[in-house]
Amino acid sequence: MRPQLPAPPDTGLATGLAAHLPHWEEVYRELHAHPELAFEEHRTAAAVVRELSRLAGWDVTGQVGGTGVVAVLRNGDGPVVWLRADMDALPVHEATDLPYASRAAGVMHACGHDVHVAALLGACRQLAAHPETWQGTVVALFQPAEEVGRGARAMLDDGVLDRFPRPEVVLGQHVGPLPAGLVITRPGTVMAAADSVRVTLHGAGAHASTPHLAVDPVVMAAAVVMRLQTLSARFAPLAPSPLLTVGAVHAGTVPNVIPHTAELLCSLRTFDERTREEALTGLGRIVRAEAQAQDAPAPPDIQTYDSFPLTVNDADATERVLKALKSAGTLGHVLPAPLSASEDFGRFATAAGCPSVLYHFGGADPAGFDAGAVAALERGALPPGTVMNHSPHYAPSAPHAVAAGVRHLLTAAGAWLSAPATDGSPGRTAP
Repeated sequence: MRPQLPAPPDTGLATGLAAHLPHWEEVYRELHAHPELAFEEHRTAAAVVRELSRLAGWDVTGQVGGTGVVAVLRNGDGPVVWLRADMDALPVHEATDLPYASRAAGVMHACGHDVHVAALLGACRQLAAHPETWQGTVVALFQPAEEVGRGARAMLDDGVLDRFPRPEVVLGQHVGPLPAGLVITRPGTVMAAADSVRVTLHGAGAHASTPHLAVDPVVMAAAVVMRLQTLSARFAPLAPSPLLTVGAVHAGTVPNVIPHTAELLCSLRTFDERTREEALTGLGRIVRAEAQAQDAPAPPDIQTYDSFPLTVNDADATERVLKALKSAGTLGHVLPAPLSASEDFGRFATAAGCPSVLYHFGGADPAGFDAGAVAALERGALPPGTVMNHSPHYAPSAPHAVAAGVRHLLTAAGAWLSAPATDGSPGRTAP
């Protein structure tokens, strides 16, 4: 089945949406051109506040958890639904050649958070414009610092659960290199936990002409990198097994000096807490053993930071979202296994003690997916040559991604928001 954009219904929450999509696409382009790193989303937050201030009924609060924005729309009795969009960009130099490419040197919206913000703003407009179609309370969270795993925690530490209506469900979405009209998710664990690990190896520097007088941390680092590749093999029977990537190696400044230290930056992805603890322990054992084997003058420093929890979808809530999306014409695919990417989205529902659902949706033009590409998707694989999130070349299709993002949010939220009764009795929760 070839994915298609959800049919734009002319009723309910989506009434009149098509006429406003060009504005939200322009908002997306403006956000894309001005990306900001974690906890530096001042311009982005100001744009969010500016757009929300034009909408009737939204009570807007800025500077929540630093640069976060929270907006509340009350519309009678009914459930409290939280909708979350993350705002931060990545330290990536953009290479898309788009006319609205990043104007910030070395910073890019390579993960699609600009799409998330524009889509949530569009959904906020529709909710405010059509109060006759729903009852309840919607809380829109524009979250900072997802990329470093600290934004949700910052908002919680700033009292987001006490200062605003507590959720009965938390919903979130993430754009990806799929055709628009396709959504992927699963009940239970849907995304991995992640830990960043900084390893500092200590050597004894010397002139490059006298390596016999040195303890070379570059050689030590090379050996550690190769040894770490064996760690995942110890967990091979697990499905899925943990993933360990060495993403950066820093050592030295010039070719004729053996430096004193070398630094490795590692990313560990795991799918349960016991495996996480065992993998971190194994990483430390390998690093310390190599340092000892090379007679390092000091033991290595090992620091874990920017940790992400498992993202776990509530089973009943996931089924509810998928059913609603299917009714709206969206092609939903249940993943056979969790994704190895990570999110801090789940912290909100865990702290609130309520269910949550995170799904990934396509932001690419479906016309670019031929029969072979569709067949690959049906096998659970991406077509060869697909440009992934976090690439300097990643670029969602503005009209397809924004339109799909707004419609998916409205559909998912509508699965909870109470439909107004027609007989004078209290509203009922939408199926």
